[in-house]
Amino acid sequence: MIEKKRRCAAFAVCGSFCTLEAALDAARALRGQGWELLPVMSFAAGQDTRFGRASGWRHQLEGLTGRPVLDTLQAVEPLGPRHLADALVIAPCTGATLARLAEGLSDTPVTLAAKSLLRVGCPVVIAVSTNDGLGASGENIARLYQRKHYYFVPYGQDDPNTKPQSLKARFELLPQTLEAALEGRQLQPVLQCPCG
Repeated sequence: MIEKKRRCAAFAVCGSFCTLEAALDAARALRGQGWELLPVMSFAAGQDTRFGRASGWRHQLEGLTGRPVLDTLQAVEPLGPRHLADALVIAPCTGATLARLAEGLSDTPVTLAAKSLLRVGCPVVIAVSTNDGLGASGENIARLYQRKHYYFVPYGQDDPNTKPQSLKARFELLPQTLEAALEGRQLQPVLQCPCG
């Protein structure tokens, strides 16, 4: 009998709680497909916002993955060198995290997890969620497209009339994007019709 290879992804969340429920739905879909998930939270995700209490989101993430959240630099650094995950998913990925990734900074648990996995050739899948995706964050998105092992969940404007610069990933396409990234290809088309 051939043993099925364990598939594990680090699943990182940033501070964009307004789209975190959609990200958690995507994580549930991954779990349903047999993925093990290692939860990672940025420092910003530890702050309460008008969209919810950080402790509640943390509890949901831990319940979904069955593991404690990795929220320190020390906890995420070994992800790549010890081959603890096959990929990193950042969902949602905020404008601040996009900027840090584009600059090569590894000063948060999420960005250090990216560095750790990139250095051993694992893909980083980004599900963008930012109000300035067609503004200041647009440059950072473009810079990441030019780097090896970065892949984007297809995205579009979530509210083009009220928030004309805002971009949001099509979170329901996250599982397919992850599979494509593991094959070394970007799921197409990346730019989608407005999503709500």
